[in-house]
Amino acid sequence: MTGTTDMKDAVIIGGGLAGLSAAWRLRNWDTVILEASPRTGGRIRSEKRGDFFLNWGGHVFSGPGSSTDELLRESGTRFVEVPGNLAALHMNGKFIDKGLAQTYPLQVPLKFRDRIGMFTSGAKVSKDVLRYAAVVRRRPGESGETRQQRIYDFENDRTFADYLGDISPEAEALFTPTVTRSAGDPHQISAGAGIGYFSLVWNIGQGLNRSIAGGPSTLTGNLAAAQADRIITEADVQELTQHDGYVTVRYLRDGVEHAVKARTAVMATPAPVTHRIGVDLRPSLRDALSKVQYGAYVSAAFLTDEKTPQAWDDCYGIATPKRSFNIVLNQGNVVHGLSDERRPGGSVMVFSPASLADRLLPLSDEEITEMYHRDLNEVLPGFSDIVTETHIQRWPLGAPYCFPGRAKIQGELMAPEERVFLAGDYLGNLYTETAITSAFTAAQRAASILATEHQYDNTAAVGLTDGVAHGEDGWVQPTIDTAALASTAGTSTPTVAS
Repeated sequence: MTGTTDMKDAVIIGGGLAGLSAAWRLRNWDTVILEASPRTGGRIRSEKRGDFFLNWGGHVFSGPGSSTDELLRESGTRFVEVPGNLAALHMNGKFIDKGLAQTYPLQVPLKFRDRIGMFTSGAKVSKDVLRYAAVVRRRPGESGETRQQRIYDFENDRTFADYLGDISPEAEALFTPTVTRSAGDPHQISAGAGIGYFSLVWNIGQGLNRSIAGGPSTLTGNLAAAQADRIITEADVQELTQHDGYVTVRYLRDGVEHAVKARTAVMATPAPVTHRIGVDLRPSLRDALSKVQYGAYVSAAFLTDEKTPQAWDDCYGIATPKRSFNIVLNQGNVVHGLSDERRPGGSVMVFSPASLADRLLPLSDEEITEMYHRDLNEVLPGFSDIVTETHIQRWPLGAPYCFPGRAKIQGELMAPEERVFLAGDYLGNLYTETAITSAFTAAQRAASILATEHQYDNTAAVGLTDGVAHGEDGWVQPTIDTAALASTAGTSTPTVAS
């Protein structure tokens, strides 16, 4: 076995968005980041193509007052507001992008009995979206953990399918594309989670409406570039063990076993991985981790070379019931909507979660591509004629979803170990925002330990502000005075590419 005899301040396991965000907040300490794959970024993945970018993962991000907003500004990452219509619909041969999204069911071609059933179910969801908005709203003086627990408690005792009851196939088809973005099907996710998704899509209560300039990987790339000399890729972590005053992480790289010792650790890996490698986490925490549920998804990115405006230019998101994907995301809309003249070309992403993914995963890329092209030609007429690149991405361990009973394990997941802190999107209900906020919280807890222990070796004061920042999905987040930490650690703040 090889390894270092030096004691690191922190070891961060996982180089996805959560791990990189935690490492960013700990960048003025002596840290190492271990990532199992050859690339950092995790399920954030995009690639530049001239004016446009291809995208396969997270695509929209939280706005003002969120942890995401803090991270974007701290790291010098440029963002733009997504222009145009975020929620269009194509169903039964009709493309709908005018009016409020709540009125779309009234415009879909339907038989009379299906329209009545859809109206009844839609009215029920609309009423409960207002209830959800009240639940999500922050209350003066409450902790972020309390708010997050309240969100999980909302309608968490039954599935969304049970909540809707016996509805017509047409109504079910209309509801499914929205709720399955969670990576769970209606019979898997909780009623509250399904209602919450309609709140998100209708932008009632809170929404996601920012795009990263140049593609989402610009953000993770900036974070990784600032810490490139600390990142070890293709590091297959085998276990993390806790000791008196430090932790040990053992990992394999190129067939050789290595070990890292550190005063603190941030485990920014998916719940099943955290459960597997956290061999001596307290049993109740490991039990909670084992109960977190994930759904698979398949995504595809398409580069196009059209020379003229297209009918879908003004739309960003198009829900697509009864298709092999549940949504079309017009990534080129971000470029076209912010340009004075319509530039040639474009970029489109499609997303197939939950049972759609389960049906696609056994197929070859060629079979999936053929299926996607066939459906895209129905939604976006003539699409195949303008496609120049098609790339399929499979995510077998896709995204965590909120299931009935999920509320019962939240308290256990949020309680930290002495020197090991968890981060990841499975700890809350807003995906990328949860990943960043939980990472900031984990980093702050680690920094508090490090500041206390280092003051015996360094008489300079370590500055932690008394201010409290509230992340978008709930954590109360003490803000780190990074300038003071930099002076204490004896390093300068890295320059970040924009």
